[in-house]
Amino acid sequence: MAVPDKFKNKGSFYKYYSGEELAPVLTIFIGGNHEASNYLQELAYGGWVAPNIYYLGYASVINIAGVRIGGISGIYNKQDACRNQSFMKGHYEYPPYNQGTIRSAYYTRRLEVFRLKQLSGKLDIFLSHDWPSEITNHGDLNKLLKMKPFFKEDISKKQLGSPLLDEVMKKLYPSKWFAAHLHCKFEATVYNEDKTKTTKFMSLDKCGDFCVGNRRSYRSPRVKERDYFEFIDIEHDQSLPLTISYDIEWLTILFLTNNLLSVKDAWCYLPESQNFTPTEEQKEMILEKFNNDLSVPQNFQQTVRPFHHTEYPTGFAQPPMLFINRQTTAFCEKLGIDDPFDLIKRSQTNLAHLNRFSSDQTKGNSSTGSIVDISTAYSNTSLVLPLPQNQTKNSPKEHVNSNKSDVKHANLSDGNQNAINLGFFIDTTPSSSRCTEKRAREIFAQTFLSNETNRKLSQAKQAIELIVNVKGYQKKI
Repeated sequence: MAVPDKFKNKGSFYKYYSGEELAPVLTIFIGGNHEASNYLQELAYGGWVAPNIYYLGYASVINIAGVRIGGISGIYNKQDACRNQSFMKGHYEYPPYNQGTIRSAYYTRRLEVFRLKQLSGKLDIFLSHDWPSEITNHGDLNKLLKMKPFFKEDISKKQLGSPLLDEVMKKLYPSKWFAAHLHCKFEATVYNEDKTKTTKFMSLDKCGDFCVGNRRSYRSPRVKERDYFEFIDIEHDQSLPLTISYDIEWLTILFLTNNLLSVKDAWCYLPESQNFTPTEEQKEMILEKFNNDLSVPQNFQQTVRPFHHTEYPTGFAQPPMLFINRQTTAFCEKLGIDDPFDLIKRSQTNLAHLNRFSSDQTKGNSSTGSIVDISTAYSNTSLVLPLPQNQTKNSPKEHVNSNKSDVKHANLSDGNQNAINLGFFIDTTPSSSRCTEKRAREIFAQTFLSNETNRKLSQAKQAIELIVNVKGYQKKI
């Protein structure tokens, strides 16, 4: 979870996950930027995270008693959009995460926006964590800036909120849109161009109290209570049960756009002119796959052993691993689409197979043994080493024209001043213009493993042991 350490707390969700407690009402949610991404990524298309608590996935549309509800998870990060542009990439992240992927895992992707824009008909409710970036133009901006004066600069630069959600708003105009993320209550009314569609937007504040470690911190009674809770009446078909059903149009869109799914850390180009809005014939085909039953099954299953409050904390937590969730597997098999985590796992299996094959083929290769003689090792490689940056103008001509001659014939034990030409290996004279030890390690790895591109640098360090004596100083790489 991408959150400062001081906020990390076991919380109470494990009680709902284990079945110790049950959510009193049917709960629908989307993901934000402080979630357990390893668990939510198991349910890419939505599913039960606990009994009676349903996650909408990366993006989804469902129906409850005739109310059509859509949603999209994650946020848009403007800094990342300028540097890495993760919103253009595939869903390549998987646990265990590094400091980069633990954050990019919750960045909204353009694929989900593209899929939502294929919808037709009316949406009654839409959920997002982030705000549409132009929503501040449709509400009380002065009131907002009184609460959050530091928003002014971002609003003036059009950097507040998500431009991706603007596209969704302008295409769908859902009746009600609920958001969060910016920790303040804000309401707005958005009309389409001919004012035939209206969207009532509401964002709520964060909770009035929060946990810090094992202590609960409350706001001062002098400070106005945070507006983080709201009751709204929604008209629905009272003859239908309050259970979740799949949306046939959304299922068909997932099926038609499955070939656009990517799990690569690279840009994914989406078609601009092609229309994936389903026809009635296509929807009938998908309905047959589900045997005319669109009800979401109550098939929650635990993927890991739940925590129990009686367990003694060891102070060491195993990093989360990649798990395939049976809910997602069953859904994908029925619809005939791919599970992103399954694609990642299969690609890892194929890569591991290739690495094992490569290792088998290179057994006996002398370049993987311990190298103790510089001249012998250097003569066995085709890599031409760069001219040392500390080469002097007065150096002999043969040293200027041939790096191999430097390595092969330099006598490291005597006082030969030209031995300093080994500076591209170990630079013993402090100078910012000379090669660093880190660069020397990289050169050795490239030199002796140039024909084994699939091997990691850590394998190179284990395979190569070289002792270089420069002016009587011994250094080991």
